[in-house]
Amino acid sequence: MTDALDSLPSGLAQDTAARLRDQIITGQLRPGQRLSEARLAADLSVSRNTLREVFRLLVHEGLLTHLPHRGVSVAVPSMAGVLDIYRLRRLIEIPALAQAWPRHTAIARMAGDVASARAASAAGDWQGVGSANMRFHAGIVALADSPRLTGFFAQTMAELRLAFGLLDDPEQLHAPFLQDNGAILDLLQQDQPLAAADRLAAYLDRSERVVMTAFARLEHGVAQG
Repeated sequence: MTDALDSLPSGLAQDTAARLRDQIITGQLRPGQRLSEARLAADLSVSRNTLREVFRLLVHEGLLTHLPHRGVSVAVPSMAGVLDIYRLRRLIEIPALAQAWPRHTAIARMAGDVASARAASAAGDWQGVGSANMRFHAGIVALADSPRLTGFFAQTMAELRLAFGLLDDPEQLHAPFLQDNGAILDLLQQDQPLAAADRLAAYLDRSERVVMTAFARLEHGVAQG
């Protein structure tokens, strides 16, 4: 029993892993980026032993990769992995939206995320649009009032942000969905969660097609090169 408890990540390691996960979600860490243990430990104000514990945790989650003699780097997602993420999103987000309570506190946060995305779009900050979009969808999951789902979804969205980071045109990726997020929010505020869930289902279908098409072009370009 003691050995099992000793193998669990410390509270500091969990907190630091959450900070690194947030950096992936916001696009600060890019797919394939090498991570310097010494520099990152200093930046995060943790020991290198704690950072190694964090690395093990995020490697297990699929967000980082570790290769002998080459160190740790941010993971590069695969098409199969992204398809699986969209499958999970449909299983989590659509029911959360369909069963939403119209006065849930998460809806006010989602309204703020829509406003932030629109402001970032007007400023041409498509990285900011992407981050606001991630927060909006985290808000959808928060409607389910499940801390376990919320934590799992944060990991899943970090993996998806890595996929977004491989694509050349963030405006093409995010711009079409600004209107959808606003429409989903309006339907929720009008106490129409089932209609909002239907809109989200169509949204996820289109988003998956956009990402898969971009991935196919990327892989074709690599093959041609």
